[in-house]
Amino acid sequence: MSHPLGNPPSKVVAVHLGYASRARERGRFPSHPSYFLKPPSSLSGTQEAIVRPEGCELLGFEGEIALVIGSRAQHVPPEDGWSYVRWVTAANDAGLYDLRYADRGSNLRSKGGDGFTPIGPRLLDARRLDPAALRLRTWVNSELVQDDTTDTLLFPFGQLVADLSRLMTLEPGDVILTGTPAGASVVVPGDVVEVEVSGGELSTGRLRNPVSAGPPLEPFGSMPKADPTEREAAYGTALPLLDPALESRLRSVAAATLSAQMRARGLPHMSIDGVLPVSSTGMVGVAHTLRYLPLREDLFEKHGTGMNAQKRAVEALRPGHVLVMDARRDPTAGTLGDILALRAMKRGAAGVVTDGAVRDSRAIAGLGLPVYASGAHPSVLGRRHIPWDHGVPIACGGALVQPGDLIVGDADGVVVVPPDLAEELVADGREQERQERFITEQVAAGESVDGLYPLAPAWRAIYDTWCKGESG
Repeated sequence: MSHPLGNPPSKVVAVHLGYASRARERGRFPSHPSYFLKPPSSLSGTQEAIVRPEGCELLGFEGEIALVIGSRAQHVPPEDGWSYVRWVTAANDAGLYDLRYADRGSNLRSKGGDGFTPIGPRLLDARRLDPAALRLRTWVNSELVQDDTTDTLLFPFGQLVADLSRLMTLEPGDVILTGTPAGASVVVPGDVVEVEVSGGELSTGRLRNPVSAGPPLEPFGSMPKADPTEREAAYGTALPLLDPALESRLRSVAAATLSAQMRARGLPHMSIDGVLPVSSTGMVGVAHTLRYLPLREDLFEKHGTGMNAQKRAVEALRPGHVLVMDARRDPTAGTLGDILALRAMKRGAAGVVTDGAVRDSRAIAGLGLPVYASGAHPSVLGRRHIPWDHGVPIACGGALVQPGDLIVGDADGVVVVPPDLAEELVADGREQERQERFITEQVAAGESVDGLYPLAPAWRAIYDTWCKGESG
């Protein structure tokens, strides 16, 4: 297979976790880099297909920045590491999560297949680049799915060269894949993945690789196997996927009922206070969080402009996510406008909750996306807030919200539901609402609430008979 390096390198080294955004998705922040090897035979170039064998379902893409070593490196100090890099290019660290179990830890077959490391299309002169100011973007079917910059790296490029050269000699032409940011996921035959690396006016151009279907693997080795853990890892998020049946059951119970059930379990602070529906209600989803910090003018250009945490949070949304924003209960500045609300909807979001304000409230109300906010305000970003990070525990309306919590909203407001309690809350909540329907009928018929609300033992036999009639 052709690629811009010409001769194959002696080795291709890949970093497990390189970006803070990916570490948040994985739920772990390593103190030192770790690596795995990909065979040089996995290298390919732009326009070459990535083949998914029949029977595999979890072909993952990972847009990455690839470093090409220019001179022999042994025992290099971190401050000199970048000087050993000759070229920079785009890469796609593709792999079959269906086979990760087969070579646990080494990724040999899952990531080592022919064509599973496309690089290119152009090599950028590392001497003309600032390694801390590169941008990596990935598109799937022309939709931007990854966008991050190297100022968010967990480990600078020079450190990677130094770390590897402590024990192994890096030869000219060797490739280091430096990790992928948030947004890596699964592709299927017919999809097209594009990756681009840019720095200043320089760009690799788009590394473009279609995904095609291949024949099944021969049955004399480990065969593809997917389980919920691998599916979650492949789809690139530590957030659990909400079971459609549980979503339907949560929708059948009022937020007030869920609140009462959680209060009975010693959880009285699970409501997101001070927010009201801006648009349609009826919201159930998995929390994806965004945190704003107070405005500091000297930090706004770095953290508030460009592809900031606010935009990255929206781009990281997946179907069924609810974007929950911590704006410190400050209603005097907008935290979301109609364009980003539209983008959240296009990403499949189940809703948005902010304890700050929204702007363009009329346009947002017309989208049909459930949005809850503390009010409306005409200001643009930068009046009170800096978007700081996403995918972290936050406070929203006085409630602690963790990524992966379940969010339920209706006309009464929004509550946070711990995932491990959801099923029993639904079951007990349905019984509570059934009792309340019975009590409502009795009150409408003129009965006193004394001994009836809540249901006392004297009413139990009458209630049981009523239940049989309702179920019949």
